[in-house]
Amino acid sequence: MIFSDVNSSDGKAVETIMKLTNGAGFDVAIEAVGIPATFHICQGIVGAGGRLANVGVHGKPVSFQLQKLWDRNIALTTSLVDTATLPMLLKVVLSGKVMPAKLITHRFSLNDILKAHETFGNVARKHALKVILTNN
Repeated sequence: MIFSDVNSSDGKAVETIMKLTNGAGFDVAIEAVGIPATFHICQGIVGAGGRLANVGVHGKPVSFQLQKLWDRNIALTTSLVDTATLPMLLKVVLSGKVMPAKLITHRFSLNDILKAHETFGNVARKHALKVILTNN
């Protein structure tokens, strides 16, 4: 089994990943979707001394499972993509390792920018991952 075999929708992602890592988990778990389910998975797969990096934009609260994490000595960081990380992100996209087009859930014309802003501001209710503005 390889990591691409992990299916987060089957409810067994944490169990599968922990089995694949022989119970060690990952050094870094990155939550980039912005929904409670993926934040929960990241908490379950971060290993001892690891880092949970939250870059997803959340539209509703998530629970932090401190009772399960307190003895793992993990670090939690939050941030958005910024000028320090953008060059690395662009290299990863250009290499083909990440396909951002698969994350686009909504497209708007610049004329509909207020509607786009409202959609992105209500990500959970609108089921928005990435909102794209076009010039047409």
